[in-house]
Amino acid sequence: MNENQGRQSSMVETTDCLEAVGVLRRWKNLMFTIILLCLLLLQASFWLVNVGYVRVDEASPGDSAAVTTGDADAAAETTTSDETQGEAPTSGPGLLPGLPNGLTFDLLARIVQFVNGLLILAVMLYSLTLLISLMASLIGRLGGISHVCRAFFLSLIMVVLIVPWQKLSGFAIVGVTYTPDELLRCVTSKSDDVFGIGLYYLRFCGYWLFVLLLLFMSQLRTARWTNSILRRLEII
Repeated sequence: MNENQGRQSSMVETTDCLEAVGVLRRWKNLMFTIILLCLLLLQASFWLVNVGYVRVDEASPGDSAAVTTGDADAAAETTTSDETQGEAPTSGPGLLPGLPNGLTFDLLARIVQFVNGLLILAVMLYSLTLLISLMASLIGRLGGISHVCRAFFLSLIMVVLIVPWQKLSGFAIVGVTYTPDELLRCVTSKSDDVFGIGLYYLRFCGYWLFVLLLLFMSQLRTARWTNSILRRLEII
């Protein structure tokens, strides 16, 4: 009698843990999607400024003002020809097909700030979700512990790399997230030597690519964890 009750209690715990795993998987996938979109937006923002589609005012690198070609056209229409040195071009590298002409660095800076906050929050929730998934696997004895453990530690590394340590006093390392002022300063003071250019693109592209790789590796580990649970319970 006691043995039957123990088996029923174990089945109830396993069922509860499986339901929890289903909820956690949905939240994990949602956080993964948000993180991926935020990383893509940050990289797109960098390239918009780097290639000149969003112009920055190099005369005041500490300011967040920017001028696009569309703004230059509007200024040319309101000024007389003798007050300006030449007509503003109607098209050029400051204009990107599919993007509004009013995309200035000020607007881009607000987008970057919002994406930074959302990205940090999403990565922390993603790591916390994996931690709870690990606990559910241990309590319910669902299996696949090695996969979810690796995914959790990969997510912890992502948290460490994404936090903007450069904004905290006393830290010499930088995070993947960057502030608009940092982007403006790096773009306007970009070096011409090979070593400087390498560090420049390593900061904004290589670092970002490494975190993106960690994200996909963590997601792949969680997929293996789910398959291991299903095989263990003979669902598939």
